[in-house]
Amino acid sequence: MSNLDGLGYSGKTCVVTGGASGMGEQVARILGELGAKVHIVDIAAPKVACESFHACDLSDFAAVRATAEALKSLAPIDFVFPCAGLPPQVKGPLYCMQVNYIGTRLFVENLLPAIADGAGIALISSDAAMGWQKNLTQSLEMLAISDPDEALAWVEADPANRLRDGYTTSKEMLVVWVARAAVEHGLARRIRFNAIGPCPTRTAFMDFQQEKLPEGFLDAWPYPSLGRMATAEDQAWPLVLLNSPLNAAVSGSFLYTDQGFASGVFTGAIDASFMSGGKA
Repeated sequence: MSNLDGLGYSGKTCVVTGGASGMGEQVARILGELGAKVHIVDIAAPKVACESFHACDLSDFAAVRATAEALKSLAPIDFVFPCAGLPPQVKGPLYCMQVNYIGTRLFVENLLPAIADGAGIALISSDAAMGWQKNLTQSLEMLAISDPDEALAWVEADPANRLRDGYTTSKEMLVVWVARAAVEHGLARRIRFNAIGPCPTRTAFMDFQQEKLPEGFLDAWPYPSLGRMATAEDQAWPLVLLNSPLNAAVSGSFLYTDQGFASGVFTGAIDASFMSGGKA
């Protein structure tokens, strides 16, 4: 892909969590093809070529700290792609929160000393977070808790309101964290933070989740730009492009990579009542 050298990844050191499957795997593959030195963190061994693999369950906070410490030898790290994530049906809402938000934040914050000034960090949130503003007060309360064990205890103290399904809440927390961290670390070290918000995407994640969804749910979902469900590669490219130094002025952004679904809902062009059994 020599014609894409201008994206700025050739020879650069990149860390990808969740690089063994789904969108993370495609991000790792694309980065490798762009000439980057890719290091993968995942609970399972990757199938794509990489410089190194570090086995880590992001719900295990001691393992997260140890993995970040091991990766510090790579300094300076130029780009980080936190792509690890899972639905609550795998091991429940609490585990979902631990991996998607608390463990992901802990990993990035422990890795920060080894991340280069001016680096890019781009992660995967979800269309599920499109209503994040209405929960902002509570999200900011959780965001203020930097210790992962304290954050977990805070959630467990009121799971009905603070945890909910685990997935939506964790994805909203990623959006809020990115927005705040972009300012804090941007002013201090010119590090950019951004996130994408995918729509339903054909991955093993979705294959698993589809079994739990109401019958016909995904058939009723509109796909304005592609006319079909997105693939993992469809989502990986926007993430790679978003994190490129060519987007130096873009930080703190939540980019909907959902074929126009969120915009359609916000403007009334799409009736989202099918998502709640006909209730708007």
